[in-house]
Amino acid sequence: MLARTYGMPYGARLTEQGVCFRLWAPSCKQVGLRLADGQHEQVLAMDARGGGWFELTASQAGAGTRYRFEVNGDLRVPDPASRFNPDDVHGASEVIDPAAFAWQDATWRGRSWEEAVIYELHVGTFSPEGTFTGVAQRLDYLVELGVTAIELMPVADFPGTRNWGYDGVLPYAPDSRYGRPDDLKALVQAAHARGLMVLLDVVYNHFGPEGNYLHVYAKDFFTEHHHTPWGAAINFDGRNSREVREFFIHNAMYWLQEYHFDGLRLDAVHAIIDDSSPHILIELARRVHAGIGRERHVHLILENDANSARYLEQELYVAQWNDDIHHALHVLATGERDGYYMDYADDPVRHLGRCLTEGFAYQGEVSAYREQTVRGETSTNLPLQAFVSFLQSHDQAGNRAFGERITHIGQEDVVRAAVAVYLLAPSIPMLFMGEEFASKSPFQFFCDFGEELRKAVTQGRRREFARFARFNDATMEAAIPDPNAPQTFLISKIDWSSLEEEKHDGWLDYYRKLLKLRRDVLIPRLPGMKGHSAQFEVFAPGGLRVQWQLGDGSTLRLLANFSRESVRAALPEGRIVFASLPDSASSDTAKNTLGPCSVVWALEPLPSASETRTPGSANEQ
Repeated sequence: MLARTYGMPYGARLTEQGVCFRLWAPSCKQVGLRLADGQHEQVLAMDARGGGWFELTASQAGAGTRYRFEVNGDLRVPDPASRFNPDDVHGASEVIDPAAFAWQDATWRGRSWEEAVIYELHVGTFSPEGTFTGVAQRLDYLVELGVTAIELMPVADFPGTRNWGYDGVLPYAPDSRYGRPDDLKALVQAAHARGLMVLLDVVYNHFGPEGNYLHVYAKDFFTEHHHTPWGAAINFDGRNSREVREFFIHNAMYWLQEYHFDGLRLDAVHAIIDDSSPHILIELARRVHAGIGRERHVHLILENDANSARYLEQELYVAQWNDDIHHALHVLATGERDGYYMDYADDPVRHLGRCLTEGFAYQGEVSAYREQTVRGETSTNLPLQAFVSFLQSHDQAGNRAFGERITHIGQEDVVRAAVAVYLLAPSIPMLFMGEEFASKSPFQFFCDFGEELRKAVTQGRRREFARFARFNDATMEAAIPDPNAPQTFLISKIDWSSLEEEKHDGWLDYYRKLLKLRRDVLIPRLPGMKGHSAQFEVFAPGGLRVQWQLGDGSTLRLLANFSRESVRAALPEGRIVFASLPDSASSDTAKNTLGPCSVVWALEPLPSASETRTPGSANEQ
């Protein structure tokens, strides 16, 4: 039996003498340990160890013991490093024996980043069960679809019965609504058995607004020197910041080691403020790669609204989500121009071309949406696999007032063209659950806060859309779904029965064919690809021509027309591997004409014999 245990310097650790409990509580003079014994609890005084640390080894405790800490006299709080909190974030923590799970994936070393095709999902809405086991039951479907990695939205324990996950307050504990720790480990193991990587979204920029007790007994976790959209920032550079930094670095190592995740996606790192050196992002990545990253493929990914390329240049982070390419494609598909889309509405095709060839569209240009501030850093020197491209994500559906997906609001032929572009381009593609069959289900913003927060969250949600023209009307504003209503969560669950309908099955077939082309034709040619390897031209209104030199020296070419008119354009040189053209495209006239909402991909030189297939086998007729 293979056991995986990460030795944290805090929390509850099983020893031969019992369970060693450790808590950092620099704001307290004394701390008690409350152990549950049936209907009764006993209180044991913890020993002060200096530096704000309290410790006690309890011989009467073992795996399954429920416990809490008593701080400030009589306030009972869960362990901030709890491995499991079965009764939600206000309840007692449970001692977990991580060595009890029998791992059977000893030979798994992960997959190279060039092979990544990511599928982002929310555990609670992906399956009818809303559990880790429910996800595991659809892994074969995902393999058949053609993805190679699943990315779980945050699973850290959050308040209530439903949440996106970004309001977690116990970063080491999988939420009990999704299952027990062993259920999550079983999901990871089942994915590895099918060749799938598993990535986890983690939140290191704030704690949720309910159930966070750190401000009571460890006030140095936060600093008033920096502020974020959620209030006082996490203290990464002030007094006692060493312990705070270690808490999050160990958290990253814990998920990668004890749960055998293949990588982490760090949420909104532009809101992580650290004036010290090295920056917490640098130190965390160095520690990961110096440890676990020496043994197998470990991929660290960023979300960074500031378009900071510096973390990618040091090869500590393999990639970053590229909102720019989403926004450009969204404007093309929907025509929307308000909110943050105003920055792309002037010339979406040019912005798209820059994303496809240089990474970011904004590399130091002025952003009108951000009140004329400069946004971004130069990214053209980076390989395009350093950017994650997507047409949908939890943010871009869920942060709409009604959670509409792109197929609910976009022009279908433009959406299909956009899909053909982003799935076959050299950047790493990411799908959002249900996208592949044009899911009917919206993905709305939902949560389940206590009474004090409910009204404030609902009102705050409606204020978020003040900069969008259609919500200037009070009636429209009032129609925005209440995040705390159970129905808002239930309507967001994937409707898998729609796959029985011809339209949705047709979308699924389209995605499968494109991802098979990516696997067979593109992925083998990506390793070794460098920056400054591509160029683009906007040759007509809506017309885009792009060329890349791939890692093996071959040339990939794209010709696309996002307009409603045919445009004059010679088909790209090389073998056509995909074309959304009518059969008449073989005529001399049609060869110099690109129809409305058309996409053509070509590769030169010719692929090997093993990749040869009937031209147009993946064509969109």
